[in-house]
Amino acid sequence: MNVQDVFQTYAPELRQVEVELASIFANDVALIPLVGHHILGGGGKRMRPLFLLLSADLCGYSGNKRAILGAVIEAIHTASLLHDDVIDGAQTRRGKTAAHVLWGNHMVVLIGDYLYSNALRVAVGQNKQKVMEALSEATTRMSEAEILQLSKTGDPSITEQEYFQIISGKTGILISAACRIGAVLADMPEEKEMALRDFGLKAGIAFQLADDVLDYVAQQASLGKKLGKDLEEGKITMPLIHLLKDASAAERDEVVAIIEEASRENPDESHNGHHMTRIIDLYARYDSIDKALKTAQGLVESAREALSVFPDSAHKDALLSLAEYSMQRKS
Repeated sequence: MNVQDVFQTYAPELRQVEVELASIFANDVALIPLVGHHILGGGGKRMRPLFLLLSADLCGYSGNKRAILGAVIEAIHTASLLHDDVIDGAQTRRGKTAAHVLWGNHMVVLIGDYLYSNALRVAVGQNKQKVMEALSEATTRMSEAEILQLSKTGDPSITEQEYFQIISGKTGILISAACRIGAVLADMPEEKEMALRDFGLKAGIAFQLADDVLDYVAQQASLGKKLGKDLEEGKITMPLIHLLKDASAAERDEVVAIIEEASRENPDESHNGHHMTRIIDLYARYDSIDKALKTAQGLVESAREALSVFPDSAHKDALLSLAEYSMQRKS
């Protein structure tokens, strides 16, 4: 089963997730649903809820808590994006004007806080202690990862270990929670619950690693954001880590200077195009992109192995297709 078939098959379930997601934004304070409409209207593939839906189906659970908790997962993800865009000063999100540009930083931070708390309130109502354990672990690690990433902005000495700590917290842990919750809803034995947790973590890390590569190689129109944005924001991702390790001393000094310029409070943006071209040329010289993608593919294979405790089935194939999607996507 290819990933397009998975999305098509689960379109009705994802529409129900949208209904539940809108209810999380529902509030008598008019600005909350207004911002929600703006954000939800920006699209998004709803990958995280889909991981939960597929995991629940793999484990034999098809009740309505799938859609409710899928919406909870997406609401938490959306809250993190609202906060990220404020921190990064991003002007767009999924091709639309970023919410904080329209309503201001203070308001959008508070709406992000509301989303977190209301999503967790909805989750509590499902009366599953392990669901709350998974979500509390995820939200804690997401915050830790954002703090670590911010502290490492513009720091060329960042290690691979620190980078993986960041992306496992930013992306891996919430997908891990989504997959684990699918098993929890079905009251699966711990072996299978932990297998899905491990699968989701590795698939999520691979997804973020591939996303970091796309920041340099995707078509800008399909990506929905400016290419090279990570570099401009001083974020050191895996291709750049490989380049800093492999380049000559002189080239490394040049790359460090580019990073330092990008990380200044008021950088000279007139050099951005030249800097980006130079970095891309060096990536090609040292195979930095291919090395990063090879790491991502290894994580996908490791995720596949984590599901070996489950017998072959259409639901298992669908989950594996979703994990492989990180290596196939163009946006």
